[in-house]
This record gives sequence, structure tokens and C-alpha cells, in this order.
Amino acid sequence: MSQAFSQKELAEERWALKALVAGDALLPRFSDVFLFEDLPASDHRADDVYLDEVDRCGVYVGLFGDTYGVEGQDGLSPTEREFDRATLTARHGLVFVKGTSDANRQPKMLTLIRKVGDQRIHGRFIDVPALTAGLCASLVAFQARTRGARGYAASENPPRDALVRGQGPSL
Repeated sequence: MSQAFSQKELAEERWALKALVAGDALLPRFSDVFLFEDLPASDHRADDVYLDEVDRCGVYVGLFGDTYGVEGQDGLSPTEREFDRATLTARHGLVFVKGTSDANRQPKMLTLIRKVGDQRIHGRFIDVPALTAGLCASLVAFQARTRGARGYAASENPPRDALVRGQGPSL
């Protein structure tokens, strides 16, 4: 692995989102959650794996906290690399920022949040229930817009969206 990742910040939130999608009656028909920490040990570079997941996903979900993350040789964290890749490849993106105050955020995270704000509407959340409610509402709205009013017949195999998240490095 080319670099070490800290995955402690927002761990509870990542697992809650995975549980939300898996436990919902409708969301598992359209969504799979990719959590980097679910991967078994392998000889693949971590950054290759999470960027490949961004390339495969239909919806990028970014959770941003206070810390920017470990910077690679390019000066970017995995979080910013994922966001950039999702933007470059025109992925639908949902970004949620934890907290109402930016007072404790690292400077590069503040810059990234401003960058996101220039490109997308992002939500803020203060706790897991607020995050899951926001994500659920956003995913339902996304499915309604992209799948249209016709929905799917019971025998139809709908396309799947992989959810990927930033901040350490993927969901």
C-alpha cells in the first residue's frame, strides 16, 4: 500500500449509511455501498482501488469532517482525489459536511469544502440521524429524477449505483 489512511473520523457515519442502504426496503434494489475498510488484504494500491470504485459508481457520496486526510505525493488527500474523479467523470455527487461550524477544520479541508460548494449543493449534518435522513431524501430524489416516473417492473433488473465516500478514503 502506498500510504496509510486514517479511517477513524466519521467511522460511525459510514457504517450507519451502509446499514441504512442495506436495511431499506427499496434502496438495495438500486444501491450497493463500498466501504474501503470492508476490502480484504490485497496486493493492489489503495488509491487505485478507491478511484476504480469511483469510476464504477453511479452516485458519489462524500462525507467531510474536520481533518483533510493523509496527503499523497501530489499534495491531495484520498478524499479530494475521489471528489475530483467523481467530478471529472460527471458522477452524480452528494456531499455532506459534518457540523455547523468550520472553526476546527483543517485549512485544506476548508478549501475542499469551498471547492465543493462552487460545484455542487452540499448538505450539513450534526449527527447520524440527520445524515441518514438527508442521504435517504437525496437518494430518493435522485432515483426519481434518473429512473423517471415509470419505475421498474418486478422482473426488471435495475442498474445499480455504488456509493463512494470521501474522508478516509471510501464509502
